[in-house]
Order: sequence, then C-alpha cells, then structure tokens
Amino acid sequence: MTDIHALLQQAVALQQRGELGRAQALYDDVLRAEPLNFDALHLSGVLARQQGDPGRALLLIDGALAIDAQRASAHCNRGVVLQDLGRFAQALASFERALALQPDYAVALSNRGNALRHLGHIDRALDSYDAALRLSPEYAEALCNRALALQSIARHEAALDSFGAALAVRRAYAEALHGAAVSLLALGKPADALEGFERALQLQPEYAEAWCARGALLLRLREHEEALASFRDALTVRPRYARAQLGMANTLRAMGRRADAVEAYKAALAFGADADTVGYMLAIMGAEQAPGASPAGYVKALFDQYAGNFDHHLVDVLRYRTPTLLVEALRRHLPLGELDVLDAGCGTGLCGPLLRPLACMLEGVDLSPHMLDRARDTGLYDGLYCGDMVGYLRVRPSSVDVIVAADVFVYVGDLKPVFSVARMALRGGGVFAFSVEEHSGAEAFALRASGRYAHSRAGIEALARSHGFAILQITPDTLRQESGADMRGLLIVLGTHAE
Repeated sequence: MTDIHALLQQAVALQQRGELGRAQALYDDVLRAEPLNFDALHLSGVLARQQGDPGRALLLIDGALAIDAQRASAHCNRGVVLQDLGRFAQALASFERALALQPDYAVALSNRGNALRHLGHIDRALDSYDAALRLSPEYAEALCNRALALQSIARHEAALDSFGAALAVRRAYAEALHGAAVSLLALGKPADALEGFERALQLQPEYAEAWCARGALLLRLREHEEALASFRDALTVRPRYARAQLGMANTLRAMGRRADAVEAYKAALAFGADADTVGYMLAIMGAEQAPGASPAGYVKALFDQYAGNFDHHLVDVLRYRTPTLLVEALRRHLPLGELDVLDAGCGTGLCGPLLRPLACMLEGVDLSPHMLDRARDTGLYDGLYCGDMVGYLRVRPSSVDVIVAADVFVYVGDLKPVFSVARMALRGGGVFAFSVEEHSGAEAFALRASGRYAHSRAGIEALARSHGFAILQITPDTLRQESGADMRGLLIVLGTHAE
C-alpha cells in the first residue's frame, strides 16, 4: 500500500511539472497492481485531457466514479471534459453534482458558470462566477470567465474591469489580455486592442485565436499584408482552422486577388466554415449565384461585432442620414389616430428618437442581440425582439400601423417575402417606409462587391403593385458616404387601403 501511495505521489508531481509521459507510466504501474484504484483512474483521465484526448479522459474518469461516486473533484473534472466535447448540458449536470457533494467548491462554481455561459444563461453564469469569487476573491480564471460572460452581452466596460482584476492577480495571463483586447475593440479603441492582442501573443505564441483576432483587426485597418501574415501564423499553429482560413480569404478578396480568394474560400469550406457564409462571399465576387438574402448568421455576427462602435461609425464617419430622411418622408403620409409602430431591423435604436413621438406603441426587432442591448439602453422602445423580421411579422397579422426599415434591405435581395408579411401585418390604412441602395441596372436587385444589395426603382414599383400597396412616395437621395463618395439610395413610402 505504501508503494502504491508513493507511486501516486511521484506521478502527481510529474504531472504538475508537465512530464505527462512519465506520469502516465507510473499511473499505469499503479493500475497493473490495483486495476480499481480510484486516484490512478481519475488522474489518468485528467492527464488524458491534458494530452488532448477528451474521449479517453471521459472513459477513465467514469471508471473512477464507478468505484466511488462521492468524489466532488472527479465530477468536476468530468464536467470539464464534457465541455471540451461541447456537451454543455451534461457538463452542467456534472458540476451540479460536484456542488451537491461540496457546496463551497470554488472551481466547480466557476466551471458551472462556464457551462451556463455556453448555454446562453448569462445571468445565472454571472451568479456562479460571483459565488466562486466570494470563496476565492483572487481566482484569476473565474475573474476572466466572468469578464467573458459580460462581454457576451456587450457590457464591455464591466468586462474590462473584470479582465483587469484577473491580470492584477496573474500578470502573464494571455487569455485575459486577449479578452480585454476584444472589448477594447468593441469600444472603438483599435490601437489599444492591437497592443493587447500582441501582448497576448508574446506570452503565448501558439495562441491561434489571438492570431486570428489580430488579423481581423489589421484587415479592418486595411493593413492587408500584415493581416495575411497573421492569419497564416494562426494556420501554422492550428492547421485546418476554419476561422483563420476564412480570414485569409477575406483579406485576399480585400487585396483584389480574386482567384486566390476563391481558392481560399473553398479551402475554408473544406475546413468546416459555414457553407452559407462562404457561398455568400463567393457570390459577392461573382463566383456563385447571389442568394436571395445575406445569411442570417453572417449579419448577426457582423452587427454583434460592431455594436459598441456602430452609432459613432455611421453618424460621424459615414455621415449616415437615412433615419432622418426616412422619418421625414414618413411624416407626410402617417395614418390618423394612435399608432403602433415597428422599427424593423432596429439595430442600436438610431430611429427610436425620431419614431417615439409618432408612436403610441413602439417596438423593434433585430437579428443582433448586442445591437438590441444598445437599443434597450435608450429606454425608447416598449418591446424589443431578437429574430428575423419575416418570421416576426408572419405571426402578427393586422398588428401594426407603421413599419419602418432603415438601411435594412441592403442585406436582403429578394424582397418578395418581406413585402408579403409586411402587407399582412399592416392594418388598413397602414404605411410601410424603407430605404434601399439604388441599382441602375435592369435586374430587380444586385449583390455588390461591398456585400450589400441594391434595388431598382422599377423592381420596387412592381413588387408594391403585386402585393397591393399604393406607392405614396419614392425619392432618390444621398443616404451616407462610402469611401468618401455619396451613396445614392431611394426613400420609399407605401400604403395600404383603409378598411
């Protein structure tokens, strides 16, 4: 028994020093002598996870728990392995079991927060992190993961405070530096963000996610060669990394290297990148037929990323005028009486201050939860809903008097489904007001190299007539700036017949 105990002690010491092969050899010696040794099975499972084999890790830890199911640490480690496998609901159950056995187990509380965060239960995740930190105030991982939860709901200032607290405990903490850089970027501080990504990479040169984040930022800054190098570094660290390959393809497209970009997009697809997004990017370059709309996941990710700096960029950089122009046009054609108004694709709520004086009830719908968080902060909306505008309107017949969609249909080419549900959702005498970028060709719509759709006046008029709308106004105007040039568009107000 003494020899077994000594072997286990030696194995644990080797495992802690990172000498995993030698540690495993000692655990194997223990298991040959005692095949049902709980500690050797459990710690071999932890070691298998360290070696990147979560399947084997789960089998070993389950074997240990079959011997003694009352060990909180084994349930906690089982949960961590299940998280590695993406099985977050099962991981949560393991952490709950660990906490039932040991309620003051800070590691299990922090990991429970991770599972809840991945399952989208952010408030409960924050409660779990806070409980862990009450037990262990300088628990760096809990502070960092708490920050990630705050970041996921666009609370970037609070996230930075939590990342900072983690770094105060552990200065050389690459994950916290990376996380803080992501929040700094969302708050419109690209120079600080770039410094953060690079500090993370100095500490952890094989940090593929940080190479990708750095590359994406450099692409936004139009530092194309540097961006390309960063994505290549990510792929060197992690071959067949779909995110890095997609970033490389986007960079090649921005550089005008069309043939190389097409090949890079095809490789990203082979590596597991989202097929709809890849198909859309190929369509932008004319390598595939344009879909009827931008993929919902692409639009959501785009606007989640820009939520923190969206208003400043549109208004101050792009001289964005669409909400003001559109609501001015709408005012000339408002129905009588108290109005229920829907701000479709409401984003951060730029139309809210203009629509609120017109509305008895003002609601908004948008694909991006981070944009909706910003809209909610305005306090102008009676209801905000996360989802697709067509799906939202389809189940609400005769429910609104006014639908406004400012700069929304640049991500929708085929407007037939939108017109159909809008006509159904409007009450008699209702009004549908929206903007489009203007397309001068013969087609009803075209997907531009910018990744935005443009629509022709003739196509809009034909759709309006076919869906029973009266054309109240179609006005050409400058909507915003694009690379220093005026972006021409159409402001359209359609009406339904009064009942």
